[in-house]
Amino acid sequence: MKTIDDRQIRKEVSKHLTSFLTDERNARLLEVIENRTRHITIVIEDLYQTQNISAVMRTCECLGIQDVHIVEAENDFSIHKAISMGADKWLTKYHYPAENSNIVDCISQLKQKGYSVIATLPGDDSCYLDQLDLEKPMAFLFGTELTGLSEEAIKHADKSVKIPMYGFTTSFNISNSVAIIATYLIEKLRNSQINWKMSDIDKEIIYLEWLQKSIKTPELIIEKFLSEKC
Repeated sequence: MKTIDDRQIRKEVSKHLTSFLTDERNARLLEVIENRTRHITIVIEDLYQTQNISAVMRTCECLGIQDVHIVEAENDFSIHKAISMGADKWLTKYHYPAENSNIVDCISQLKQKGYSVIATLPGDDSCYLDQLDLEKPMAFLFGTELTGLSEEAIKHADKSVKIPMYGFTTSFNISNSVAIIATYLIEKLRNSQINWKMSDIDKEIIYLEWLQKSIKTPELIIEKFLSEKC
């Protein structure tokens, strides 16, 4: 994926790449990017079932959540292509491999970016979704299938949230939890006065990435365009 730092050149390259798309396809890219948000982000900690990981990716993409953070510990990250249906292709994925990173690193980086970090955790000390203040960007932590979030994740989170449940079972499947929480929050955001959309620069950067993913040999095309321009 070709990264271009200069904003004006990035715009010119993007304009050039649109000539390799149909007008309908380019319009679709622009439409989707206008509905993307970084106001909410999802963190998944040490999931081991590829079906769940892929379902989370698909949910985030469908709802317009651009960023997903994948933290490894005991389990390696992988995608189940039949379930993700290519959704992960359009997301910005932050990967924290077990050998040189962990959940504390992830949480620290999110807080430095201005996120309030929310652990998803059943229990009396957790608030409900409708009690959250959405003004500040929020990152939601979801733990592994069997044991949930690690003690480190819970310890470093700013607060915890739970989903109302009225049956004998005390927790939802991880992919269902993400879908329930993300759907509720996205709808609440979209019906609010909060500026939840991405910045213009973020849109431009991701638009260029998506253009490159939508055509064949994009780097060769870009190199040729830049060489002729210079």
